[in-house]
Amino acid sequence: MSRSPVRDFTVGLFVLAGLAAIAYLSMRVGGLSFHQEGGLLLYADFNEIGGLKPRAQVVIAGVRVGRVQSIALDKDSRARVGLDLRGDLQVPADTTASIVTSGLLGDQYISLQLGGDDKLLKSGDDISLTESAVVLERLIGKLVHGTDVKSE
Repeated sequence: MSRSPVRDFTVGLFVLAGLAAIAYLSMRVGGLSFHQEGGLLLYADFNEIGGLKPRAQVVIAGVRVGRVQSIALDKDSRARVGLDLRGDLQVPADTTASIVTSGLLGDQYISLQLGGDDKLLKSGDDISLTESAVVLERLIGKLVHGTDVKSE
């Protein structure tokens, strides 16, 4: 069987296309992207973030609108979470941020419930209404050990 330069070139193109597809899928699964979200940076303070991680999704009505950019401890020993949202969003000042879990044991993400205030948040502002994560282990511990006893 003789070698054909056209066939070798075609096989090389298929191999390169396959490698490019694997690289693209790896980056998508890992949550990496080549573009910025859009530039609306908001902050929210939580008492408990559970298993929330940087690059977790931020959603409004189930639609991904951004990601968690940073998580740090503020001076009041609360978790300060930076949210990188799409720049075209108009977020009212009375918006609520909640940490929720997808499914029973899934990843945690932040869900925003938009308010009805006429005043809009600007980049760098704080979301003042937050709902911390529910830690499943704590709930089970309270149920099993009865540590949540009412005083009479």
